[in-house]
Amino acid sequence: MCGFVGFINKKEKDVIKEMTNSIKHRGPDSEGYYTDDDIAMGLRRLSIIDLDYDGDIISNKDGSLVITFDGRIYNFKDIKKDLENNGHVFKTGTDAEAILLGYEQYGFDILNKLRGMFSFVIWDKQYQKLFGARDHFGQKPFYYCNMNDTFMYGSEIKSFLCHPDFVKEVNVNSLKPYLTFQASVLEETFFKGVYKLMPGHYFTYDIKNKKLETHKYYKVNFDVKEEEFDSLVEKIDNTITSSIDTHLVSDVPVGAYLSGGIDSSYVVSYLKPDKTFSVGFDFEKFNEIPYAKELSDILNIENFSEIINAEDFFDSLDKVQYYADEPTANISAVPLYFLSKLTSKHVKVVLSGEGADEFFGGYPFYKEDDLLLKYRKTPQFLRKFVKNVVSPLPNFHGKNFLTKGGSKIEDYYIGNAFIFDNNEANNVLNTKYKSDVTFQSLTKPYYDEVKDLDDVKKMQYLDMHFWAPHDILLKADKMSMANSVELRAPILDVDVFELAKTIPSKYEVTGGTTKYVLRKAASSRIPEDWYKRPKKGIPVPIIKWFREDKYYRFTKEIFNEKFVQEFFEVPKINKLLDEHYSGKKNHCRKIWTILVFLVWYKTFFIEPKKV
Repeated sequence: MCGFVGFINKKEKDVIKEMTNSIKHRGPDSEGYYTDDDIAMGLRRLSIIDLDYDGDIISNKDGSLVITFDGRIYNFKDIKKDLENNGHVFKTGTDAEAILLGYEQYGFDILNKLRGMFSFVIWDKQYQKLFGARDHFGQKPFYYCNMNDTFMYGSEIKSFLCHPDFVKEVNVNSLKPYLTFQASVLEETFFKGVYKLMPGHYFTYDIKNKKLETHKYYKVNFDVKEEEFDSLVEKIDNTITSSIDTHLVSDVPVGAYLSGGIDSSYVVSYLKPDKTFSVGFDFEKFNEIPYAKELSDILNIENFSEIINAEDFFDSLDKVQYYADEPTANISAVPLYFLSKLTSKHVKVVLSGEGADEFFGGYPFYKEDDLLLKYRKTPQFLRKFVKNVVSPLPNFHGKNFLTKGGSKIEDYYIGNAFIFDNNEANNVLNTKYKSDVTFQSLTKPYYDEVKDLDDVKKMQYLDMHFWAPHDILLKADKMSMANSVELRAPILDVDVFELAKTIPSKYEVTGGTTKYVLRKAASSRIPEDWYKRPKKGIPVPIIKWFREDKYYRFTKEIFNEKFVQEFFEVPKINKLLDEHYSGKKNHCRKIWTILVFLVWYKTFFIEPKKV
């Protein structure tokens, strides 16, 4: 696992060291650099494989190709063997070199051979071109921009900030969608002119013509097949456990995150690592540590845990937003930061359960309420009429039910976080940031691609393009790497998805149970209480904290700082805070989403600092 940064121009290259040092947390073990008249490349390395390798940037035999790489290729030994049979000689035992020599042998087709999480850039000196790519599902980040005749790219945006050609501005178009999705979901980031390379894509940059092209090499799709249920259960268990085995390639010890849910429990029960790691909060209903400890005791595994209190939580906000690069209002990002910090004291590599919900239908939203299902049996024209009547009315008990019942899934489902609707977002935003862009207009192109599939598959497809890459996986990468920990997700694997994409929705959501077929696969390995337990995520008690004087005042003070009026109508966001504090309404997620953006803005624009 590493972090990298680079830029192309004909100017002075010394700034590359400062840029690279800004992401030292991604690779504290060693550093490497490459420069020539056209390019500067920097690398920070977290030593996991080939510990004797000094971390310098790798080139091919004649020096015409140079690579910087972040991630892990789990099948690199197979690729290496094939390349050696074709006459290639390896200088290191790293997976990065397998990509580099694979490109020399196969060209762009190397991407179809990679199994893992990755982002990388290869500099082709002979043809004066860059070639880079990001993994299938977006586990590893990749950013780029073109400013003042300098093309920059890297693992984290913060590495661009010290380059003299970088212009730091807020992207006006990013704030409204963020208020709905709780994350940055546009291809252009919160930093104007800085873009994400999307998952499953590669790019080329021709420095002679200053031409950037991006191409999709992997497409998420579903190919549902009818299969006998018990046979499918066995296939799932075999495929996932095989993937866990594949994800163990490492020259250092491997641990695992463990909550009270099925996904991490499934991984841990098969893996049986020496150490597991858990965090919780000092409220009874917001602490899954007892479940994690109990399972660890059953498996005779050592569990390390930590209780997070409110003071630690709020004191870490600027750190979390700094490491995230863009505002991330997923509340679990903060406990994940602490979990990774705890883990870093013991191991460099951990396995986790990401991907199970998207692949196997695990989110509660995938199951419609029984009453709603009955209501949907009434004529559609009648439900639509009722929806149109109640939609303009003030909120009342049952309004959401009637609105949802008269809508198609495409009208309201955006993922597992829905904070502000279109009108609510415009209502609190200042004029400059209001927009006619709706969340439906952002999700529509993806829904159009699966318009003939059932609602469960539509939601899974959307989550794999919005929720997973822009929220869940970004959070997982940035919070783990902030603490120099390599997080691996064996369920979120391209081979696992090749099976998962064939599963009928009736096996995923069955009899009121989500992730049904996965639970059956896990049932032979974990106790009943674990494989039957409903999904909770990492529960965080902010609903309580915003009603405590200390954190109400903390938030109130930030809401009323002078810079806030640039973005929000201050009286309106204060009203949300006051109504929540008094107990009149529950606005905790809205308050949190606004607060996170403001802390992010302060961290990067008002009080820029390295946290």
